[in-house]
Amino acid sequence: MTAAPGRRSSTFTRLLRHGFTDASAAERLLDSPELAPLRDDPVLLEALGGTADPDLALLGLVRLLEAQQSPGARRELLDTLIAAKPLRDRLLGVLGASTALADHLARHPDDWQALVMYEAYDLHPGVEEFEAGLAEATDPVSLRVAYRRCLLSIAARDVCGTTGLAESAAELADLATATLRAALKIAEAAAPEDAALCRLAVIAMGKCGGHELNYVSDVDVIFVGEATEGTDETQAVRAATRLASHMMRVCSETTVEGSIWPVDANLRPEGRNGPLVRTLSSHLAYYQRWAKTWEFQALLKARPVAGDLDLGAEYVAAVQPLVWKAAERENFVPDVQKMRRRVVENIPVAEVDRQLKLGPGGLRDVEFAVQLLQLVHGRADTSLRSGTTLDALGALAAGGYVGRADAAQLDEAYRFLRSMEHRIQLFRLRRTHLVPEDEAELRRIGRSLGLRTDPVADLHREWRRHAGVVRRLHEKLFYRPLLDAVAQLATGEARLSTEAARERMVALGYADPASALRHLEALASGVTRKAAIQRTLLPVLLGWFADSADPDAGLLNFRKVSDALGKTPWYLRLLRDEGAAAQNLARVLSAGRLAPDLLMRAPEAVALLGDGDGGGLDPRPRAHLEQEIYAAVRRADGAAQAVTAARGVRRRELFRTAAADIVGSYGTEEQPAEADQGALVDRVGGAVSDLTAATLAGTLRAVVRDGWGDELPTRFAVIGMGRFGGHELSYGSDADVLFVHEPRDGVDEREASQAANKVVSEMRRLLQIPSADPPLLIDADLRPEGKSGPLVRTLTSYAAYYRRWALTWESHALLRAEPVAGDEDLGRRFIELIDPLRFPADGLADEAVREIRRLKARMESERLPRGADPKLHAKLGPGGLSDVEWTVQLMQLRHGASEPGLRTTRTREALAAARAAGLITDEDAATLDEAWVLATRVRNAVMLVRGRAGDTFPTEPRELAAVGRYLGYGPGHAGDMLDAYRRTARRARGVVEELFYGVAER
Repeated sequence: MTAAPGRRSSTFTRLLRHGFTDASAAERLLDSPELAPLRDDPVLLEALGGTADPDLALLGLVRLLEAQQSPGARRELLDTLIAAKPLRDRLLGVLGASTALADHLARHPDDWQALVMYEAYDLHPGVEEFEAGLAEATDPVSLRVAYRRCLLSIAARDVCGTTGLAESAAELADLATATLRAALKIAEAAAPEDAALCRLAVIAMGKCGGHELNYVSDVDVIFVGEATEGTDETQAVRAATRLASHMMRVCSETTVEGSIWPVDANLRPEGRNGPLVRTLSSHLAYYQRWAKTWEFQALLKARPVAGDLDLGAEYVAAVQPLVWKAAERENFVPDVQKMRRRVVENIPVAEVDRQLKLGPGGLRDVEFAVQLLQLVHGRADTSLRSGTTLDALGALAAGGYVGRADAAQLDEAYRFLRSMEHRIQLFRLRRTHLVPEDEAELRRIGRSLGLRTDPVADLHREWRRHAGVVRRLHEKLFYRPLLDAVAQLATGEARLSTEAARERMVALGYADPASALRHLEALASGVTRKAAIQRTLLPVLLGWFADSADPDAGLLNFRKVSDALGKTPWYLRLLRDEGAAAQNLARVLSAGRLAPDLLMRAPEAVALLGDGDGGGLDPRPRAHLEQEIYAAVRRADGAAQAVTAARGVRRRELFRTAAADIVGSYGTEEQPAEADQGALVDRVGGAVSDLTAATLAGTLRAVVRDGWGDELPTRFAVIGMGRFGGHELSYGSDADVLFVHEPRDGVDEREASQAANKVVSEMRRLLQIPSADPPLLIDADLRPEGKSGPLVRTLTSYAAYYRRWALTWESHALLRAEPVAGDEDLGRRFIELIDPLRFPADGLADEAVREIRRLKARMESERLPRGADPKLHAKLGPGGLSDVEWTVQLMQLRHGASEPGLRTTRTREALAAARAAGLITDEDAATLDEAWVLATRVRNAVMLVRGRAGDTFPTEPRELAAVGRYLGYGPGHAGDMLDAYRRTARRARGVVEELFYGVAER
């Protein structure tokens, strides 16, 4: 076969045309003595070209020929190969798809004869046929050889297309059943005395129990043992345990012929910590008292396969009623919510996109969805009680529990993904669910699935397409039939009954399913375009609502917003076309009362949730807010109308801030939750403080314009105090302020004072007038002389008071003072006036330190609400906001004059400056910062959830769960949240005890 120099041989060209990638190596193999009789046979090349990997198939064939015991045996194989197309297709198909089976044939060269011809009954063998194939196995090694011989025939039918995915998976499960029986016989033969003492049943679980096994998979089992007549139960269980253990070793241990597959008994009660074998009564006692929802889900696939089949049937009959009552269990809904969240955290980042089973749009999504629907509806409909995923999916579609079109798409996707999984595992007979990265392996997989034009590209495209279908339908599967049930559009389609729809809503977390179904009917019924878009949106929205602590509120709020905006052309288009908008809206509507209440007052703010012209959820700079409010003031007809406009801006921006906070805390499918909790707190505090300042500035301008025209007879400034001055306002905070004025040249001081007081009075009145917008309460109690002192003072009056009468607590309060509105120069001069008070040049005298400590101790004992748990009070409790802030502020009072970084109104900035100055260790600073951020987040969460301010965790379970979701705790973990808060606060209190109350000078 030598070609002329510089020219390729015709064989080389034919090899490339038939799909060989290494034509030179293939030429050498075809020139080998073993293939001499077939060197120029076109039939062989055609058959090799039809395999998944022609190069691999040719190499395997040469190895098989080399392994033949005699020239006669080699000639028999070659003659049969050319004469019998069925053998040719099967043998070469296996050799081109599996190096592991090629290795087996090389070690056992006569086993090719198992593929020569099939009778009709051979095309779909069952347990009996496989038992016959394993009958001569008497030890682990011979069992492995016989097992591989049987596996060879299954693989041959599979790669040639004689059987489809479902049939191949069922045959693999039947072969596993026969293998477990053979392994148990070997164990019993080795210990006949143990076999005589007990009845042992082997229950298949998982894919084996469901009759849908992979080529290489753990075979999940549960063992049930009973004593034979006259035998002590304890003795019998020990004997059964020894038999079960031996049986597992027979299958799992590695021998000269490798292993078969691991036998996994970890689905048993108590998992690997529980006894390997239990009696039937012991199993039932566990399931009735201790079992979790996932364990009943696993029992969906329980099937007796080996040992005492009568005992196995008793076991299945006993546990099945418990399985179908699982949806009635108290913790079913939170269990389901937890299970519905994909657990991809444990998958290495590099593998997530290659995971066929566990990744998004993977096999587990399909299997879980089907099993959940079975648990919900199978208690009333026995037709759904199949352990096989595709059979159960078909039954769900036939009964109207899943839309037929959705079921057909899911069926197709599942078959493709499982076929990929089979081809990947068949190659080396290794347990894996990862799509390989090697191009040659991808090419082989693609060709084995019939993708011959561009196997690698086509495989990726089809895989992603089917995974996308699964990902898209995973949630829709639960909710689409609910809409079909209430919308009643197409005739002739099976629908969920009212009771079945109610059961599903309950299972998915809806507390009032009747009302929920009425909302769905109102939203989705009819033939209008609006109803059609709602039917597209709602399946996904309902899933997002169900992820929250209060799905009912989410759905009700969505109906209210839809009723308000239903006639606007942009609303449903926004939700349909902008990916972020719908999920952001679902999160906002179901996270609590505050954000929905703000939205209902002006539903057009929904536009902020999108990606387009609504401005998005990023907070607007204070300058932009002031510019908008000042423009509204100029257009307004009088102060009342102007302040109404300003309050409208405030309400919209509060909604923007709350929505951004919720979305950042919950995360979305595209964007995970914000990991930096401090950043969330700073964003809310800064945004609300800027908004409050802009609102006050606009109100001040409106009042002045309405009463005095362009200029007030006195210069006037508003000084922010407390959390307002510190840029740390939360949603429910009042605006703590001081008012300062200075008469203009030539203006009588009395006239100036009257004008200033009128301005303050009018500002407070206008900002508190009952309306659709939330009021802004102005609190001036931190002024000199407190509530007894005048609301407004001149700068000169402030100077005189502070020079003569200032108390330690007032210097303390002035640490947060910052101009927020009005005359900028006057505000600056006020700050220059108070700086020596709040940052005294000589620090703080010991007596002043003791006074601050006494004030703090008195506040702790007197201001804490009666009946409140101090350890969970975010403001006044140990390790709460007050503890951290007073500790930081004491350092500012003592060291602010010498440490410029401490001269800030912001708690976290001051704490960072104290750490940089060496006034506090890094560890202590981190402890205080963590506690302050957490306590602030708790207060924000309570306001978002309840719609009113609060400093303690709610006691109502749904509200507490909603606070937990905001803080990053999943369903059922409210107790963990409270424990974590106590721990954080306790650590912070320890630092406070040392730094604030301690004797040592810092």
